[in-house]
Amino acid sequence: MKALKYFSILILPIVVWISFTNKGWLTHLPAIIFFGFVPLLEFFIKPNTSNFSIEEEQEEKENKLYTYLLYLTLPIQIGFLIFFFYIIQEPLSNSELAGRIFAMGIMCGVIGINVGHELGHRNNRFDEFIGEILLLTSLNTHFLPYHNGGHHYNVATPEDAATARKNEILYFFWIRSHFSSYVEAWKLENKRMREENRSWFHYQNRMLIYTFCNILLLSFIFVFFGKFVLFCFIAAAVSGIIMLETVNYIEHYGLLRNKNEFGRYEKVKRNHSWNSNHQVGQVLLFNLSRHSDHHYNGSKHYQLLKSLPESPQMPTGYPGMMLLSLFPPLWFWVMNKRIKKFRFLEKK
Repeated sequence: MKALKYFSILILPIVVWISFTNKGWLTHLPAIIFFGFVPLLEFFIKPNTSNFSIEEEQEEKENKLYTYLLYLTLPIQIGFLIFFFYIIQEPLSNSELAGRIFAMGIMCGVIGINVGHELGHRNNRFDEFIGEILLLTSLNTHFLPYHNGGHHYNVATPEDAATARKNEILYFFWIRSHFSSYVEAWKLENKRMREENRSWFHYQNRMLIYTFCNILLLSFIFVFFGKFVLFCFIAAAVSGIIMLETVNYIEHYGLLRNKNEFGRYEKVKRNHSWNSNHQVGQVLLFNLSRHSDHHYNGSKHYQLLKSLPESPQMPTGYPGMMLLSLFPPLWFWVMNKRIKKFRFLEKK
């Protein structure tokens, strides 16, 4: 079955378990696998540009196994988070402590935020609720109101907090994107409350509920596990958020929509996000790297996303591109040439 390849995501909890139950260099195994072995492997595996046929697409759209896999990540994420609260209290060296925190951070980014993102696009409350819980485990619940109501609307424009400008340094982007999107999430929810003739201080204001849940979670950890565990959890959550913002950076770097004669932006197309057909990162991130098609149709389920020739292509997969973005001069040298070449091809 075609859905089975996505079960390779279970490699992540396995290597995190090894990190949590061992010491020494093995505490860094998740980082070694996902940011060492995977980028290297993608240089040797041919990119996957194939799409489902119309018949296959209809069949795979009805296949519930794709969604059940997403549901499975919820008990895995919560279970590992609780396990993390205990194992982080063991006597550890600074290196081992950092290894375990970053291992949990990868869980927060790949499962907590990425799967939360996928479920947050679903048009039923059950899936959205699971997505909200997953995002809560990464202290990033504001992601949903801004991502769905702001980012998808303003993507590839200067008005979008999550669209990186050409020559913008990643480390500055982290701060601008995260805090601007948080403020925008409040604005969007407050606007929604006004349109429904409700006070901003209303239980249906999602940002109000999310803020309360974040405070509740942090208070619970502090009361039952103490200040040190709370600090470690926040560090892991921040690691996951930094991974999210790095992904935002590489997905939209330097791409802008044109304005028409009336001063309005053109419709979002498949050429307004960077695409990657590299198979390993594609499968481990639930097709997130087929981001061009995702922005063209945000409600399309991950298994149905397409790769099309009009989408600008990254030179490698997400893990490799994330590493490249950490070195701004090298990133600008590689990607600015691609932007220039892509814009030239667009004009032909």
